[in-house]
Amino acid sequence: MRIVRFTAPVELGVGSEPLFGVLNDKDSILVLRGDPIYAGIVPQDKTLKLSDVKLLAPVIPRSKVVCIGKNYADHAAEMDSVVPSEPIIFIKPNTSVIGPNDTIVWPRMSERVDHEAELAIVIGRICKEVPAAKYKDVIFGYTLANDVTARDLQKKDGQWSRAKGFDTFCPLGPWIETEFVPADQGITATLNGEVKQSSNLSEMIFKIPQIIEFVTNVMTLLPGDVILTGTPAGISAMPAGSTISVSIDGLGTLTNKVSSRVQ
Repeated sequence: MRIVRFTAPVELGVGSEPLFGVLNDKDSILVLRGDPIYAGIVPQDKTLKLSDVKLLAPVIPRSKVVCIGKNYADHAAEMDSVVPSEPIIFIKPNTSVIGPNDTIVWPRMSERVDHEAELAIVIGRICKEVPAAKYKDVIFGYTLANDVTARDLQKKDGQWSRAKGFDTFCPLGPWIETEFVPADQGITATLNGEVKQSSNLSEMIFKIPQIIEFVTNVMTLLPGDVILTGTPAGISAMPAGSTISVSIDGLGTLTNKVSSRVQ
């Protein structure tokens, strides 16, 4: 099931506030009552065309986006780093989240802004100390993410909060897939039509069960929290005005533009 979050023109009779829906096929959305993470799948008697709405980030994390660093060996190598012995975690603020086709804003502080294609986990309930064997119990679904990074600031600071925390630096979307099963699906990032990252999810060092167990032994996760699972090799700078697309087989494609550098 593909869950979308969207706004629609007032004349369609569903109001102006963001709504949730189920994408029935390529151009039909069944409108839902409330946020399905909290309210479950409760349909309204209303169907809209996908072409008539604006898709938003399918989830706005209530508290945090937790990220796993250096979770592909080839990416660790290109960063001149060793493969970690346990997951490396950091947090992006929920204010960094934007949706499909929104613009990544290049901040004035940075001279290099990179893409990082990632699979994202959407958490479905409050959870703490979840055993790896029970990881499925706490996952609502999966979506795509771009862990946008001001690479020069990351190197300058020696830690990652500023470099990865700017507004617009966490594109998510275009939907949440509740039936996706991560295995060996391909993951790619395409910059202005050129493939820059190409790997598959089986290359993750720490798999989804390990990630859920590790993170929830550090912190409580809340419904709507998101975990980014790491990026493969091939990260590169996104020039001003470029278009970046993140794709995962069976999950879809997330596309965003990059603004000119803010002066």
